[in-house]
Amino acid sequence: MTTELEVVQHYRAENITARVLAALRAVYGPDAPITPDLLAPIDHFHGMGLVATRELGSALKPKASDHLLDIGCGIGGPARWFAARFGCRVTGVDLTESFCEAARQLTSLAGLADRVTILHGSALSLPMPDASFDAAYSQAVLMNISDKLGFALEAFRVLRPGGMLGISLVGPGPVGEPYYPLPWATTQASSFLATPDQIRTELQAGGFEILSLHDTTVATIETFSPILKRLETEGLPPLGEHVVTGENAREWRINAMRSLGDRRTSMIEVLARKPA
Repeated sequence: MTTELEVVQHYRAENITARVLAALRAVYGPDAPITPDLLAPIDHFHGMGLVATRELGSALKPKASDHLLDIGCGIGGPARWFAARFGCRVTGVDLTESFCEAARQLTSLAGLADRVTILHGSALSLPMPDASFDAAYSQAVLMNISDKLGFALEAFRVLRPGGMLGISLVGPGPVGEPYYPLPWATTQASSFLATPDQIRTELQAGGFEILSLHDTTVATIETFSPILKRLETEGLPPLGEHVVTGENAREWRINAMRSLGDRRTSMIEVLARKPA
């Protein structure tokens, strides 16, 4: 089985839209409007959720005239949020077909189909022409991609000169292997963690200028600490990514937070630019 097929098997889920709507209505009632903000607890797969997407928006500063690319868009949460918040166009690409289907349906229900397009495809072979986008971003995706240079080359290809690339990913820690299973991988076989230096090297080899590259582990641990305690003592909340990924999400999230707290993983944030 190829790595991409393993990734798809890991993330595959059925009846996503129906489960998302049922969860929202159980909390907010049958007449609750489907908006990016209401969906946010469920459809932002970054461990920091909507907070991470807001920080990314502050870094990229998209204009209403911009066209953004979401590489590994999941069920479309950040793409819808950017489109609603900034008025820009966003195209999302994801390897998991059931995610793409749910992303399209939820985007339509949120009234954003004119600004958000979802395509099924790979980050290593993006289904769009050269120089198509003003900016691109990828959240919690590179851990599933062994070919970091291939990712960089494809992102570089589809960006216009001067285009920005924002990346958030989990890296290795100094202590040892993380605790599996994790949100992105059941075993080490499909987990490809890269150090900040490795990420810098691959992005520069792909043509990018590095504007900033930060290890945000300490700040993330502080944020995760109360969340971990609640997960361990109270279980999953009514709304969260587990609505999509299933009850395994509790074990995955606990392992991810413990791995970070025990310095078996790290958090890395990158902002790069294609030279003008």
